[in-house]
Amino acid sequence: MRMLSLLTFLFCFVACTKEEVAPPSPITTQPNVEADTTLSYLALGDSYTIGTSVAAEERWPNQLAQALLEKESIRLEPLEIVARNGWRTDNLSNALHASDPGTDWQLVSLLIGVNDQYQGFNVDGYRSRFRALLESAIRYAGGDTSSVFVVSIPDYAYTPFGGGGAQVSADIDAFNAAAEAISISLGVPFYDIVAISREGLKTPALVAEDDLHPSGLQYRRWVDEVLLDQVAQQIRQDP
Repeated sequence: MRMLSLLTFLFCFVACTKEEVAPPSPITTQPNVEADTTLSYLALGDSYTIGTSVAAEERWPNQLAQALLEKESIRLEPLEIVARNGWRTDNLSNALHASDPGTDWQLVSLLIGVNDQYQGFNVDGYRSRFRALLESAIRYAGGDTSSVFVVSIPDYAYTPFGGGGAQVSADIDAFNAAAEAISISLGVPFYDIVAISREGLKTPALVAEDDLHPSGLQYRRWVDEVLLDQVAQQIRQDP
């Protein structure tokens, strides 16, 4: 069982050590629900954004889109995801250079870094690569920082595989501190979901069946407790 868990973990985190360029994944919300605002949305990231081990409708960008539609009459359409299981910051950057998303997105999110941490890259290198990615995200939003947001890296130490490893948590804190500082310096909101992810060992339902990634329930809590109100406020703010 220990060897099986190791193989599962390596597959989930390192599946993309070779360069893989994935086309954007188009997602649409329910067409029969009335909305007073419609925005295009581009979600950039890694396994946490593409929703490894959960159904497409359980990914947090999809759940955010559904909640905004149902509770705020805001439709995110088209919703495109550029993310892949195992991607580091450089993998995401290479994919975006290979297929530029354009500069007319009305909402852009970024969540990236866990694979940099897991594969032993230091936080200084992450800092420079993350800044470049966030600057790209701002460009995709037409230069409007109020249309961009960053989501923190969840702490995989609080999963059955991670087993509460203190060093992993310390590393995740350091990477998130770097991402938050860069976000603030560029005028981009930083939304912290780490506390929710750290309930994974005491609440097993928050972890997917692979014993590593968040479950759809955890992603729903990200949306309900952190993202929904703040993203809606971003969208509704006066110009």
